[in-house]
Amino acid sequence: MPATRKYELDMCNGPIFSKLVSYSVPLMLTGMLQLLYNAVNIVVVGRFVGSQALAAVGSTSSLINLIITLFIGLSVGTSLVMAKYYGAQQLKDANDTVHTSIALSAAGGVVLAAVGILLARPLLALMDTPQDVLDMAAQYMRIYFICMPASMIFNFGSALLRAVGDTRRPLYYLSLSGLVNIGLNLLFVRVYRMSIAGVALATVLAQHLSMTLILICLVRSEGCVQLNWRKIRFDKGKMIEIARIGLPAGVQGIVFSLSNVLIQSSLNSFGSTVMAGNTAAANIEGFTYIAMNAFYQAMLSFTGQNMGAKKFNRIGRILGLSLLCVSVIGIVLGLVSCIFAGRLLGIYAPGNDAVIAVGITRLWYICAPYFLCGVMEVLAGSIRGMGYSVLPMLASILGVCGIRITWIYTAFALHRTLETLYLSYPVSWTLTALVHLLCFVFIWRRLSKGAAQEEALVCRN
Repeated sequence: MPATRKYELDMCNGPIFSKLVSYSVPLMLTGMLQLLYNAVNIVVVGRFVGSQALAAVGSTSSLINLIITLFIGLSVGTSLVMAKYYGAQQLKDANDTVHTSIALSAAGGVVLAAVGILLARPLLALMDTPQDVLDMAAQYMRIYFICMPASMIFNFGSALLRAVGDTRRPLYYLSLSGLVNIGLNLLFVRVYRMSIAGVALATVLAQHLSMTLILICLVRSEGCVQLNWRKIRFDKGKMIEIARIGLPAGVQGIVFSLSNVLIQSSLNSFGSTVMAGNTAAANIEGFTYIAMNAFYQAMLSFTGQNMGAKKFNRIGRILGLSLLCVSVIGIVLGLVSCIFAGRLLGIYAPGNDAVIAVGITRLWYICAPYFLCGVMEVLAGSIRGMGYSVLPMLASILGVCGIRITWIYTAFALHRTLETLYLSYPVSWTLTALVHLLCFVFIWRRLSKGAAQEEALVCRN
């Protein structure tokens, strides 16, 4: 077996659960490592620079997500288009998707870098970022956005590998670049006293290492995932397909991020102590989210390949098993985070009881019911994997974003407490998940009816 093929996974035949788990675990570890390295950034800042610097880093996260989320959505389109062609064994189309995706990621990264560097300070000021952290936050963002081309290429390259079942090699590359990130963090902040700029610079260098590794992997691969520098171009047909699936996902992410920016602006009004506690808690929550998101990503690839292979009978089982996995993981990790909240938050802000108290409040209101977010995303992902990308976008925008924005200007306006603000999350997840479930049932019945009619026609002929 060629070296490349041993990393690929047949998602269209054989048992689903064991393959779903074997696909998801490396992806889960990849995401958790990435978050762990981000946590190291925050811990280094909180311990060696101070709570204001911690608040500065935290104040940028929702804005960074807002700026990059469109292209992250397009990477979802890349993964699903690649999975569909691979499942149907249309290998030339799959290889064209590889070259179009790399071209798109490089161009998108340059655009994002320019936007982030030029607009960092005015956008942070627009979010009512407190003056005592505004300069540090703007400096962090400007340096951070230098790595956008590298970050986008790594994300799109990883999406291409995931589409054919390879989740292990991105894990290896991220592990190495993450260790480099930690070492550079300590070097720049503790030895060279570069403060918040040192943390951002370490991230930039580590991201360029991970990009280099993923490109080498694609160039040395065999078959449909092989990258040839001379073939990198924008294929019109593949761009349209990627955009058809990825743009609605990206637009959904943008509106999600806008609602989170509004929430961040509301949090900013409470001051830097609340911002610091919120930043630490959000980082801890991220581990639960990443664990659930691994099964969401797996379900996208499994659904895409089986749609390409026209094995519609497996799609319902893929969804059911994915829902079971995200629910169990979300409940267990969410409760563990809450039970050990004090100790975990103490890592980020040792001895700062006010920051820790804010973090504990957030964890109980958001992390404990976090499994509801996983259920919502898996339902939306299954619909998207079946080729209906606009429907989950509309449901999510009206559900999650509409509810949160309405909540800020009604419930929170009447009762301005952190608890009221945080409650908008589980309420929006629950109602949106119910809408996605109704949409899935409608599409599933339509798909099953079409498959039955096609089978009857074949039998008659």
